[in-house]
Amino acid sequence: MNIPVKTIDDYLDLQPENAQRALAELRLKIRAIAPEAVEVISYQMPAFKYLGLMLVGFKASKNHCSLYTWNDSAVDALKDDLKDFSTSTGTVRFTPEKPIPDGLIKKLVALRMKQNEDKKKSVIKNK
Repeated sequence: MNIPVKTIDDYLDLQPENAQRALAELRLKIRAIAPEAVEVISYQMPAFKYLGLMLVGFKASKNHCSLYTWNDSAVDALKDDLKDFSTSTGTVRFTPEKPIPDGLIKKLVALRMKQNEDKKKSVIKNK
């Protein structure tokens, strides 16, 4: 599906019902963990920015959904926690029937928030 979207609601409206429901729940969890994060569309998928930097994104595919951490260090850092999920560089794949547990979402998002905070501090320090 290559229909340009402008908002996360637009994106979700285009998804099959089971993926739509799973991603809407993921969105709410991310917003609860990172209420200061800003919703954006990046690479035609829903995403969140925190401190002006990419935080996480998500999308639906034909046979699964994905959570993107925008770098591989977060996935690598939590690889033991993610052993029950298919992963690749900066990506965690899940299905609506087997979503990522709340505690693991919290760990991933919190880690990405800390990475963004550290990166911002580093940029400010080096100015």
